[in-house]
Amino acid sequence: MEIVETDNMVAESIPDITMKNIFDESAFKGARTKFGMVTIPPGARVPIEGMGAHDGDEYSIILKGSINTNSGGKEYQVSAGQATLIPKGEEHYAFNNGEEDCVIVFALVTR
Repeated sequence: MEIVETDNMVAESIPDITMKNIFDESAFKGARTKFGMVTIPPGARVPIEGMGAHDGDEYSIILKGSINTNSGGKEYQVSAGQATLIPKGEEHYAFNNGEEDCVIVFALVTR
């Protein structure tokens, strides 16, 4: 078992966004999964402009707050207690239009 203290992890440098990769390909030789968490404050958007897409499927669980998202050309409102799956290559973004931080745990799985 490996235990990681998420408060001590270095976050990626994205203005206003705290994104921490908890486990990635370096955790296990040959692994094809990235597991992390992201905190999106009110008014913030990921990516900052345009759309993003991944080389693998993105599985997410919203732990706190809510986000407005566009994925595959459709608009969604996703809230705490809900989970999402965004297929490999599907363009998407997330915008926190709420009044509290949105905390999301995610896994990027390459098949």
